[in-house]
Amino acid sequence: MKVKAIRTTTESEMGVVIDFAGLGSDYRKDIQTPIPFLNHMIEHIAYRGGFNIKTRIKLADFTLTHVIAEDLGIAMGKAVKEYIDTADGAYGYGDAIGIIDEAKAQCAVSFESRAYIDWDYHGIDVPTETEGMLSEDLETFLDGFVQGAMCTMHIDLYKGHNGHHIWEAIYRAVGSALKAAVTTDESRKGRTSGVAGKINWVVETE
Repeated sequence: MKVKAIRTTTESEMGVVIDFAGLGSDYRKDIQTPIPFLNHMIEHIAYRGGFNIKTRIKLADFTLTHVIAEDLGIAMGKAVKEYIDTADGAYGYGDAIGIIDEAKAQCAVSFESRAYIDWDYHGIDVPTETEGMLSEDLETFLDGFVQGAMCTMHIDLYKGHNGHHIWEAIYRAVGSALKAAVTTDESRKGRTSGVAGKINWVVETE
């Protein structure tokens, strides 16, 4: 299944197509943003998640890294949520460890229409900037993802001192946790991520 999500504002148009059928050999070529290190992080999500991600970005006068990271994260989260809501039998939750050399991180995620993200670096001093990208904008991308996906995500960094490795470990963990969340199983058909079941709203105005 492929899911397309396009988010348009006066600042940007963020388009994402995610093919959940499996990772292609040329998956890198369609991950295109003006920010090389963000591309690298999205590659980790795709590779560990086992799905192809295609990004298309149109910018007006806003070429700010923060805007790109947040808006693209929201669009990607929306696409993953649509898949989990549509693919009957998706688990909708998962957790995983990401490691590289000295760095180790964990991500846990659950899609229950509750947008919340928790960061815990466990006292580790994360560099302010890595490969030309601020750490706060690397956070912002995942913050945006949670907004778009309406999911709960917890990220814990347990080890690491090299900024590149720290963020690779975090994004690897996110990708692996998402792989578990989008996995489908016949026994899960008709079920939701949480025991509360499907959420129904009645909202009225007078």
